[in-house]
Amino acid sequence: MNTQRNVQAPPIGGADHFGEQTWQTLLQFAQLLQDEGELRGLVGPREFGKLWDRHILNSLGIEEFLRENSRLIDVGSGAGFPGIVVGIVRPDLKITLVESMERRVQWLEYVVDTLQLNHIDVVRSRAEELRGKISADYVTARAVARLKKLIPWGLPLVKPGGSLLALKGRQAGEEIDEAVAELDRFRVEWADVYHVKVWGSDEMTTVVELRKERK
Repeated sequence: MNTQRNVQAPPIGGADHFGEQTWQTLLQFAQLLQDEGELRGLVGPREFGKLWDRHILNSLGIEEFLRENSRLIDVGSGAGFPGIVVGIVRPDLKITLVESMERRVQWLEYVVDTLQLNHIDVVRSRAEELRGKISADYVTARAVARLKKLIPWGLPLVKPGGSLLALKGRQAGEEIDEAVAELDRFRVEWADVYHVKVWGSDEMTTVVELRKERK
């Protein structure tokens, strides 16, 4: 299914900003979403009108926080936001996409194979089932749950001194306030909210960083 009736055009200058190869891969991912995203139940038809601003470019709000050659776990990867997008732009990272729904896992595996993203693995599991099995310097999530629920799922997968990076909306501060008990329980050293300007978009991206204490 190709929903061409209202698809946001990619920003101009992507090849200059990202490099030709990276930009072409981002465009290919966007085309895969246009061709199959709605059919697979991954992206609603109304979302294509803001595909770049709200989804692809928004996913890159966490990119500047990630140290070179570090490991990232994306919890609840869904259609591939932010894990696939970050993986395209940052081939130096080792990325694990965690998703519990089979049809989404099949999609993620298809994208990883089609785009030859060999530094990305896909794991079918709930995040809470992976505690003690995998860990990373960073764990990220987008549109998965409020922080009060996300913290017990994601922070056990963060290495000491690492961070949970959550892409959030306007209620980010409120979510931190309501998760005080969880912040203490899971040894969060500090929490902060950043409003990030990503290239190619007029919309600000809100990133919550929860830094885990070092042992």
